[in-house]
Formats: sequence, structure tokens, C-alpha cells
Amino acid sequence: MKCPYCGFDESKVVDSRSIDENKKIRRRRVCFNCSRKFTTYEIVEVMPFMVIKRDMGREPYNREKLTRGILRACEKRDISAEKIISIVNQVETKIENSYDREIPSKIIGEYTMQVLKDVDEVAYVRFASVYKQFKDIHSFLEELNQLISEK
Repeated sequence: MKCPYCGFDESKVVDSRSIDENKKIRRRRVCFNCSRKFTTYEIVEVMPFMVIKRDMGREPYNREKLTRGILRACEKRDISAEKIISIVNQVETKIENSYDREIPSKIIGEYTMQVLKDVDEVAYVRFASVYKQFKDIHSFLEELNQLISEK
């Protein structure tokens, strides 16, 4: 780390601590050349995900869009706001652990359905009906029969 006072390239870390709920690291340093102390901060650089849409277009990942879809599926169900946030966080964690910078929207939908299936079957079916774009009652019925057979 370059000293802000003399420009020397080497320094020693004398103290490190996490701040902002462990999102940043504050480091106190001492310059080897001029012996002056200075503080640096480290943060993780978060690059946004790009979502590959069905038409192969790309758009930045939008947490609010995912949250709205889950909220609609959970409407009038006994699912708390904290649980909905937890569902969104679980989906995002799967995305972060599975893909680099681009993810197909299909995968986001599948991850969301996996989590919803374990939380509330009605919310799962509601989300699946929009996500899978059922063309007729038979395809909807197939999904319900599959859900029933998995029990």
C-alpha cells in the first residue's frame, strides 16, 4: 500500500478490524519510510449479475423484481415478510455460488421454485404457473400431479 504522505510503496499493518457488519475491513498501517500512520479500508467489489432473458437479451439482475414475484406468489398466504426476505436471500446465495457473472432467467426461476416448494405449496404453484407459462389446464394439472406424487 502506497503511503499517502511520502509515496513509499511498503507499509506494515498494525491493526485490523471489521466494520459495517463485517462488510469492510479497517486497517491501520505504518509506513516503512516515514513512520507515519494511516488508515485504509477494504471492501469486496461486487459486480452485478447479468440475467440472460428467454429472448437471449441481457439485463442487470434486479433483487426487487425477484422479491415482487415471490410476494405475488405468497399473497394471502401465512408467510411473514422475514420469510420472504429469507427466500430471496436463499435464491441469491444459490446464484452467487453457481454462476459467475451471467445467469439464465430460467435458472433463477428454478431456484425460486425449489425454495418455494419447501416453504408453501400454494405459493410454489402460483409462482410456477407464471414462470412456466402454462398453455392450458392440462399442463397445469401435470404440475399439480407431479407435486402430489412427490409427497
